[in-house]
Amino acid sequence: MEQRPGTGARARYWFDTTLARGTSALVGWLVLVCLAVVVPASAALVWTSGHAPATLSGKVAAIWHLTGETMRLGGTTGSPARVALSVLLALVALVYVSTLVGLITTGLTERLIALRRGRSKLLERGHVVVLGWSEQVFTVVGELVAAGANQRRSAVALLADRDKTAMEESLQSKVGPTGRTRLICRSGPSADPAVLALTSPATADSVIVLPPDASRSDADVVKALLALRATGRGGDVTVPVVAAVRDSGYLLAARLAAGSRGVVLESDTVTARLIAQAARRPGLSLVHRDLLDFAGDEFYPAAHPSLAGREFGEALLSYGNASAVGLIRGGVPWLNPPARTVLEPDDQLLVIAADDDTAELADCAPLVDERSVAGPRPPDTRPERLLVLGWNRRAPLVLREWGRNAPPGSVADVVADEDEATVRAACDGGDSGDSGGDGGDWTCVALRGDTTRPETLAGLDLGSYDSVIVLGQEPRAGEPPEEPDTRTLVTLLVLRHLERRTGRELPVVTELTDDGNRPLAPLGPGADVIISGKLIGLLMAQISQNHHLAAVFDELFSAGGTQLHLRSAADYVVTGHETSFATVVAAARDRGECAIGYRSRAEARRAPGYGLRLNPPKADRRRWSEGDEVVVVAGEGRRGAVRSGGLPLPRRTPRG
Repeated sequence: MEQRPGTGARARYWFDTTLARGTSALVGWLVLVCLAVVVPASAALVWTSGHAPATLSGKVAAIWHLTGETMRLGGTTGSPARVALSVLLALVALVYVSTLVGLITTGLTERLIALRRGRSKLLERGHVVVLGWSEQVFTVVGELVAAGANQRRSAVALLADRDKTAMEESLQSKVGPTGRTRLICRSGPSADPAVLALTSPATADSVIVLPPDASRSDADVVKALLALRATGRGGDVTVPVVAAVRDSGYLLAARLAAGSRGVVLESDTVTARLIAQAARRPGLSLVHRDLLDFAGDEFYPAAHPSLAGREFGEALLSYGNASAVGLIRGGVPWLNPPARTVLEPDDQLLVIAADDDTAELADCAPLVDERSVAGPRPPDTRPERLLVLGWNRRAPLVLREWGRNAPPGSVADVVADEDEATVRAACDGGDSGDSGGDGGDWTCVALRGDTTRPETLAGLDLGSYDSVIVLGQEPRAGEPPEEPDTRTLVTLLVLRHLERRTGRELPVVTELTDDGNRPLAPLGPGADVIISGKLIGLLMAQISQNHHLAAVFDELFSAGGTQLHLRSAADYVVTGHETSFATVVAAARDRGECAIGYRSRAEARRAPGYGLRLNPPKADRRRWSEGDEVVVVAGEGRRGAVRSGGLPLPRRTPRG
C-alpha cells in the first residue's frame, strides 16, 4: 500500500508551491514573516515599558508606532485616513529607494561583468601587445616582464579569445609576480579590428602575434595581421610586428600582411634546424636559450672610436668582460667578418655583454699563451649514422636540415608508429642537392615500431649510431595535450636503461613541448632537450624588444652562413693544461671564428647552467679537459645577407 506523505512534507510542498507563483508571493511571505516577528516584539516592548499608556487603545497605538518605525511604514496615529496616507507615503518612499538601489546595483554589476570580460579600451603608450594564446604565451610574457624589470613603468596587453579571468589565473600561476610590469588581459578575437582596437596597438612599442594551438592556426595569424592593418592609419601596420607561422606556405601572405616593419618567423623550420644542429653537438640549445633570454648576456652594439683603424681580429682581444662577434657598418650587422677587416670610424662593434653599458676596453693580448694553442686537426668526414625515434610534422624538416651537412654515405634510420611510405615520401621530398632520400648524399631507412616498447629499441644496434633524436608524436584525437611528452619520457627511460646495459652514452636530443617536463627527463650528460615552443617564444620576445637585431638572428638561424657551434676544446687549446680564456679566443680567431664561451663536461649534469658559461672574463684561467667544448660563432659572415629559410629582415619584407 502506498504510504501517504506526512504533514511536514505536505506543508513544505504547499510552501514551495506558493513561492513558485512569483514575486508577489515572495513579497507576501516577506511581509508576513516580518510582521510575525515585529508585532509581538513591539507589543512586548510596550507592555514592559514603565511609560506605557494606561488604556488599551493607547497601547495598541504605541505598538503600531513601533511597528511602523521598524518597518518604515510611517507609524502615524490618528484617523484611519491619516494612517492610510502615512502608509502610502512610506510605501512610495520604499519603492523609490529600492528601485534606486536596484538600478545602481545593476549598473555596477554590468560594469564589473564588462571589466571581467575584458572589453574596455586601453589608454596606454609604449606598451607591448600580445595577440593570441599558444604554448609560447608564458615564455613571451615572462620575458617581457624580465625586460621591463629595470623600467619605471611598463605594460603588456594580452588579447585572446579566452575568458579573461582564466587567462589571468593561468599567467599568474606560470609567470608569477610581474614586478613593475602591469599585465592587462582583454578577451575577444584578435581578427576583429573593433576588438583589436581595445589594446591601442597604434600607441604600442611593438605587437607580437602568436600562432594559436588549433587547426588553421597560420590562417588565423594572417587574419590577425590584416586586422592590425585595418586599425592602422592608411591601411598599413604602423608599429613593429613580430609574428610566427608553422607552414611555409603561409609565409609570404604573413609577410605581406605584416607590412614593412614586420618580422615573420617560420617556427617549425627554426625548431627543426635547432634540433638538427643539436644532434651533432648536444647542448647547443642551452647556448641559444642563454643568448635569447633577458636574464643572461645579450647582443649589444658598442661604439669605441679609439678602435677605428684597427683590425677586427685585434678587437676580439680588446674587451675583458665582453665578447665581440661582429660589427655594424652602415646600420647593417655583419657577423664574424674576416679578422683582417679594418674598423672604420663610424663602425660599431657587436658584442655579447651583461648590459648595454658594461662593455669596457681592456688589452687582453698579454693574457694569450701561445704555447697552449693547439695545432690543427684533420676534419672528421666519415659518414654519420642518425637514429630518429618518433614522428611529427617537423620530422621531415629535421631530416632535411640534418642532411644539409651530412657527409656522403650517411644514414638516417627512422623508427616510428607511422606508415613507412609516409616517412619515405618525406625523406624524398627534400632538395636533391642538399638532402635526399635513397640515392642522394644520405640514405633514409624507415622502420615501423612503437618507440615506447622496450623490445622495439632493444632490437636496434644503438651502439652504432652517432646521435639519437627523440621526437614527440602529434596528439591524436581525444588525447590530452600532455600525451606526446608522456610518450617521449617513456622512450627516454627505455633508452637510458639500454645505455646503462651497454655501457655507452648516447648523444640524445629530445623534443618536448612543456618546459615543466624537462626535470623529469632521464638524460645522460651527453643529452640535450629542445623545448619546441620555448625557443620560438624567446626569439619573438627578443626581436620585439630589439628590432634592430633582427638581422643578427636572421644570420644565426639561417641555413648555412654564420651560426653558433659547440666544438671540442681540443681543437683550440692543449688539454690537460691550465690556460686563460683569452688564449681560446686567440686560437678561434686564427681559425676564422669568434669564441664566446665554453661548456664544462664535468658540470654538464648540474642545473641550471649544465656546465655552460657564456662571455667569461678573458683573464679566467681553467684546466681544459678532452670533453670540454668551446662555443664559437663560425661560418662565412655575409654583410646584410638574407637567405631563404631564415628570419625575414624588416627591410626585405614587402609592403602590402
